[in-house]
Amino acid sequence: MSEKTYFALLAAIATLFSVFFALTVIPALMLDWDIISALAAGFVNPFAAGYSTDVILCWCVLVIWVLYERKAKGIQHGWVCLVLGAVPGVAVGFALYLILRAKQLSHRE
Repeated sequence: MSEKTYFALLAAIATLFSVFFALTVIPALMLDWDIISALAAGFVNPFAAGYSTDVILCWCVLVIWVLYERKAKGIQHGWVCLVLGAVPGVAVGFALYLILRAKQLSHRE
């Protein structure tokens, strides 16, 4: 896979999830601004709880990775990806971190 294709696919995934989030989650949240209930809704059954727990822990892995690489490799601005990993979601934050990381590492070479 070429680098151009890699970046395009990552950007497409981040965009796709952002659009999905904007069309499904934002309107539901606008009806009732109860953030706690919105978060709890991800745990309404065992299957949803499994997916929600996986997403939350993937975000925690991303936090550890971003903080580690900030010191170990000098990757800057990873905190933006952590915020985007929380809202709209890990698919966005993770994809954008991979792009950010690759661009900074290749710029150094």
